[in-house]
Amino acid sequence: MDTSRRLISALALTAVLATSGCAVNELNRGDSSGPLAGTLDGAGSSAQSAAQEVWIASAQNANGRLTVNYEPSGSGAGRESFLAGGLDFAGSDSALTAEEAEAGLSACVPGSGAINLPLYISPLAIIVNIEGVDELNLDAATIALIFRGEITAWDDPRIQEMNPDAALPSAPITAVHRSDASGTTKNFTDYLAQAAPDEWAAESGDAFPYGGESAQGNSGVVNAVANGRNTIGYADASRAGDLTIVSLKVGDEFVAYTPEAAARVVEASPLEDGRADDDLAINLDRTIDAAGTYPLVLVSYIIACRDYPNDADAELVRGYLEWVASPEAQELSAEFAGSAPLSPGLADRVLAAIEGIR
Repeated sequence: MDTSRRLISALALTAVLATSGCAVNELNRGDSSGPLAGTLDGAGSSAQSAAQEVWIASAQNANGRLTVNYEPSGSGAGRESFLAGGLDFAGSDSALTAEEAEAGLSACVPGSGAINLPLYISPLAIIVNIEGVDELNLDAATIALIFRGEITAWDDPRIQEMNPDAALPSAPITAVHRSDASGTTKNFTDYLAQAAPDEWAAESGDAFPYGGESAQGNSGVVNAVANGRNTIGYADASRAGDLTIVSLKVGDEFVAYTPEAAARVVEASPLEDGRADDDLAINLDRTIDAAGTYPLVLVSYIIACRDYPNDADAELVRGYLEWVASPEAQELSAEFAGSAPLSPGLADRVLAAIEGIR
């Protein structure tokens, strides 16, 4: 089955987005009835939100009888709703554990389990709002100490040493983290736990382990940083807007984020051990120091059942996800959401797993 290849071209999506300022499900669906008909409900990762908008708009435009709902409620909320049987699929910036994926899930045929499909790869950005500072270099150790509250002023010597030409103010740092359970936080804390374990002194997790100012969702953190003074936070790079983005120290150089630099880390990282062949959770190696790599990368998953109780639901999920994994859809999200397309090898594995959904 090759539903994805029949869905829509980039030109058609561009036309849809150019003529619409409304919600995705209110977009003009065109004249095509398409092969997919029915309603899918998904929720979760707010980092995926921009990509889901373009994926859904294109799928619905090619399939006039298809409705895909996606609520960017956060990874933790999406996973919980999926595990409870309230969703057809979930978006999550952290994979279900092997135990969760193989446990009894209300949405799936008993005993069939769920699969993690890495379908959105994006750099995370450390964003700052410091008057007069348009560029900033930081290493993982300094970032860890800032977010732990141990480096408290922008003119700290450790920051000045990496930024000799910056006009850093003698002002307190306001560090903003996510208030909700978040896969973005898990990826951020995993970077610090791997790259600066002595300074961070905490395990990675969906919940931020220290105090400080907090905000809900990627958009909440971005708004708090943008509307504050002398602020720093972390968010999906596609949401950074006009804020200054920190360049990270990798080896002996400071590397600015790009989707390509983030994708190199994913390509060099293995899949997690102890998983079924179709359960594609990636064990990111954030200690890679090769030139041109950016280790603060987010791999966001779509979580789906292997086997759905209803054949019609399985066909809809399979058809939509085949489209999302296709080169055309991945290029669209790269253009409109700033993500990195899946490498050919990873895309082949993802498509093989999707084709097994029943």
